[in-house]
Amino acid sequence: MFDGLAKRKPQCFAVRQYAKYRLSSGKTAKSILISCGARLAPFDIAELREIMSYDELELDRLGDEKTALFFCISDTDSTYNFIVALAFSQMFNLLCEKADNVYGGRLPHHVRVLWDEAANTGQVPQLEKICAVIRSRECSICLFYQAMSQCKALYKDNSETILGNMDSVIFLGGREHSTIKEISEVLGKETISMYTESRTRGQSESYGQNLQRLGKELMTMDELTTMDGSKCILQLRGLRPFLSPKYDLKKHPNYKYTAEADKKRNAFRLEKLISTRLKLNPEEVYEVYGAGDADSAEDDILNYDDLDDPDAFA
Repeated sequence: MFDGLAKRKPQCFAVRQYAKYRLSSGKTAKSILISCGARLAPFDIAELREIMSYDELELDRLGDEKTALFFCISDTDSTYNFIVALAFSQMFNLLCEKADNVYGGRLPHHVRVLWDEAANTGQVPQLEKICAVIRSRECSICLFYQAMSQCKALYKDNSETILGNMDSVIFLGGREHSTIKEISEVLGKETISMYTESRTRGQSESYGQNLQRLGKELMTMDELTTMDGSKCILQLRGLRPFLSPKYDLKKHPNYKYTAEADKKRNAFRLEKLISTRLKLNPEEVYEVYGAGDADSAEDDILNYDDLDDPDAFA
């Protein structure tokens, strides 16, 4: 098949890569094939192949108009986490290209990514570069971690770059040692006054009093560990950190539209979306395609003349 493709398109990308693969020895070539098969094993699932066979998300259009897109995955099974990581990586690349090529550098609508359970999604390639360049394209990303050690475990040395590109940091409480220590250092110190008194008894009794100015952590590690659960610490770039009460979501005017407020009325049900039938417009022109057997379609894909006669396209 590759020999026939090489005769038709000698400079084809697939042909050039296949030629590099053929340079390896027998055992190395088998190792490459085994590794490739293991990495592509999830695509043996028919439902996953169907998801990847066509584009229905249109990720490059998220910045064109107000849009809400949800990625819902299991927090206990990590089999399909790579799909969301791939979607995020592709989305940011497409939005940056469209902002530069179509809108002169900035999208018309701000795209804000609220990335909950970022540690369970998996590693996104070159996330440290993405966080540094998307801000100028009218995009932002908010990472949610239960502890900073989760980010360091995923991105190793690049975790410092990722956290450094965040303009705001919100600490909701926790007990992880490295996170508590880093927050305590970021908060800085305050000046306190310390009075010391001395008394000497003897033939002539004397008293002494001394005043000193000392520096103390704004909040020590034990104070952060025992911080009130209704409080949070917010630090914005260019401002001093401050202690703030957490907002009660039940007081939000749109809380009544959530499933938590009324599960029967507001809960999302996929069956309603699937059962919706397409309404045809008699004034529009449609193209009709025949749906054949799935097995025969796969056979047709591999039914190349190159397999039988590589010289047929010479």
